[in-house]
Amino acid sequence: MSTKTALITGASTGIGKELAIIHAKNGGNLVIIARNESKLNNLKKDLEQQYKINVVVIAKDLSDLNAPKEIYDEVKKHGIEIEYLINNAGFGALGKFHELDLARQISMINLNITALTALTHLFLPEFVKRNSGKILNTSSTASLMPGPLQAVYFATKAYVTFFSNALSEELYDTNITVTNLMPGATESEFGATSGMDKTEMFKETATAYSVALDGYNGMLKGKIDVISGLKPLQKLMMAMIPFTPKKMILKQIRQMQEVK
Repeated sequence: MSTKTALITGASTGIGKELAIIHAKNGGNLVIIARNESKLNNLKKDLEQQYKINVVVIAKDLSDLNAPKEIYDEVKKHGIEIEYLINNAGFGALGKFHELDLARQISMINLNITALTALTHLFLPEFVKRNSGKILNTSSTASLMPGPLQAVYFATKAYVTFFSNALSEELYDTNITVTNLMPGATESEFGATSGMDKTEMFKETATAYSVALDGYNGMLKGKIDVISGLKPLQKLMMAMIPFTPKKMILKQIRQMQEVK
């Protein structure tokens, strides 16, 4: 059982919600963050009643550039020490880059990259000062390849993976670990929000719980990378990426992401 407090972004649904439930089951307190305050409050009520823990709700839109500092300030106001920073929030958009709404894609960059980077920069100095803490960043198997029809989303996840991996090495001489979670297609609101639920890539999805559990356990063990939710054929495809001509990979990914 753990009394450590975890801060989780994107905690109202999907992988983030399951991460909150898993941490609560382990006896840990929570700071849960998402835009939907109603869903967060319902989750808070359920977790506090069932697991006798403390949950603080912070309703914020992380695509707002001011949100990370506002979250940090609110955590400090409550006098909470964060031991686990879980940057899970993110979204995608399906379509040709030049045809998609630019403002939505800039929001995606702000959420998937800027907010994650800012929150890490705000909380990591405290981790270093006390020489303890764990960071879990939700990336994607999409981070390992280019993504025609989701050009910006795949690129943002590549940032998350390489940023996370670099930090893990920068912190080699501390007791702090940085874990990069790379799910495959996962059953969550992401599919419907991005439009991916109508594509071949999302024909078979892993459960949000199984992905969250893999990520959480990997974080506790201090793993650098955790790949979760892939079927055997998908694992084979991932293993072949370094040996496959780039043009062939691009064509395969485009075809898998075309709406049928």
